[in-house]
Amino acid sequence: MKLLFRGKFGEGEVPAPRARDMPLLGFLIRIVFIFLHVLPGIQSWGKEGHYITCKIAEGLLSGEAAAAVKSLLPEYANGDLAAVCSWPDEVSHRAHWRWSSPLHYVDTPDFRCNYDYCRDCHDSSKNINRCVAGAIYNYSAQLSTYQNPNFTGQYNLTEALLFLSHFFGDIHQPLHCGFLGDAGGNAIIVHWYRRKSNLHHVWDTMIIESALKKYNMDVSMMVESIWTNILEDWADYVPSWESCGVNQTVCPNWYAAESISLACKFAYKNASPGTTLGDDYFFTRLPHVRKRLAQGGVRLAATLNRIFPGVYSPLHPLAGTYPECSSTSACDRENLSTC
Repeated sequence: MKLLFRGKFGEGEVPAPRARDMPLLGFLIRIVFIFLHVLPGIQSWGKEGHYITCKIAEGLLSGEAAAAVKSLLPEYANGDLAAVCSWPDEVSHRAHWRWSSPLHYVDTPDFRCNYDYCRDCHDSSKNINRCVAGAIYNYSAQLSTYQNPNFTGQYNLTEALLFLSHFFGDIHQPLHCGFLGDAGGNAIIVHWYRRKSNLHHVWDTMIIESALKKYNMDVSMMVESIWTNILEDWADYVPSWESCGVNQTVCPNWYAAESISLACKFAYKNASPGTTLGDDYFFTRLPHVRKRLAQGGVRLAATLNRIFPGVYSPLHPLAGTYPECSSTSACDRENLSTC
């Protein structure tokens, strides 16, 4: 079992993420835009989205998994995983945690509308496995050492649980697997109704916020509404959402592939720079946001059920291992630009 990063990424710290390889002008525009417009929502689903995903997962945990989760949660969470699912966003901008920033997303080639782990899962310095899919592999592997005396004290399993739960939300947000050139929609300036924003923030936060306002509901009511969809409209699909293939405990690559496909079909479509996005965009995209929140919650629960003892025992031997990447993979790692 290969584990890539623990806390400070192996035995030492990783420098703060460097700028992506972009032309200087584009890079400067992106940096200015981030600090002026999108910093509050750059990382992932807003607090509401992560809360919904984790609250749905809590309701689907096996007894053994629920007990393990509660034992690992920090005391201030009061046994509620959903209450702390936004913690990775809250710390990612602090110097001590800046190494974690690239783990919230994966960049895919512009307009390809596809994803490949060996091609895409690296940070701006080309460190492999440093993306949201790689993080899910890593932290699921760490959690699989729970109560294993051979690993006692080697990993901070509380942090592993919080990161894993959060990243399940991230990877289901379509623009967290968006195009490199526009930083997953962060560089696409639009108006959400009358409010200036960017496309990434629209999907992170503003569609959900608008839904709460338009339908006069709070987050708990939205959770109940999505639960109704899961139990009724989507009931026939839930088993396939939970499935992860033979001898696999985690399968983030499938979720990333879904996300970039959805990004091309719905997030980027009719959302060019300067566009005003209103009711037409909102009402046609909200169903996809709700479904991704549901899928993230269902799949997080299924993964935790497989990791911790219970109906999925014994633990699959492939838990947490990274895909093998070489020059014979789908893409040549020495020539990523050709992929």
